[in-house]
Amino acid sequence: MKPLRALLLAAGLGTRLRPLTLQTPKCLVPIGGEPLLGRWLRQLESVGCEAVLVNTHYLSEQVTQFVKGWHSNRMDVQVVHEPELLGTAGTLLANSSFFDGAGGLLIHADNAMAADLSGLLVAHAKHHTSCMLTMLTFLTDQPSNCGIVETDDEGVVIAFHEKVANPPGNCANGALYAFDPSFLDYLTSMFPPPSDFSTEVIPTLLGKIQSWHTDQPYLDIGTPEALFRAQQLIGETL
Repeated sequence: MKPLRALLLAAGLGTRLRPLTLQTPKCLVPIGGEPLLGRWLRQLESVGCEAVLVNTHYLSEQVTQFVKGWHSNRMDVQVVHEPELLGTAGTLLANSSFFDGAGGLLIHADNAMAADLSGLLVAHAKHHTSCMLTMLTFLTDQPSNCGIVETDDEGVVIAFHEKVANPPGNCANGALYAFDPSFLDYLTSMFPPPSDFSTEVIPTLLGKIQSWHTDQPYLDIGTPEALFRAQQLIGETL
């Protein structure tokens, strides 16, 4: 069984959450009294992740200090600073060597997830042989603000609609992915090298992405309304 490593994307500006994020990076906004980044680190440790890489940019000193103060005997946590934002796919490409010999998770640290990660990892271990990526999906009440996916009877993604008006359904991409080293080989072979995961990578992989659906709350806390809802729905849960 391969070891598990994770990249936590924590570099965002959080502009829609201002003025809250003028002083606090989005990944450190608390849910149930715990910073989002801390929730993810705890969730990753609970499923046996051996190492985590956190990228930083906006208010990076605060994120670095938080990571320095987070201690674990079972999981190593490192920080990589981006003077200029590389994009979701660009960050993964720039740090692909971090995953050498390991299975990987790509997670947006400004999302909040009520479920644990074990279901996604089990699904990925059993993914369809044609797939190289497993995507978390959830139901959204704002489909035009999300990437909406269509899947076949085996849960394989066959169509993807990134933030379009009147998309066909409300099953959304949670922007949380499990992958094996073969996916990184594919990513590094792409030309030109991609920057954004949703718009440049996902459309090239239709028919090659397994989905895993969570019925528990899963939210991007990008707006004050979403943050309030996450506080209500997730609160003190793991």
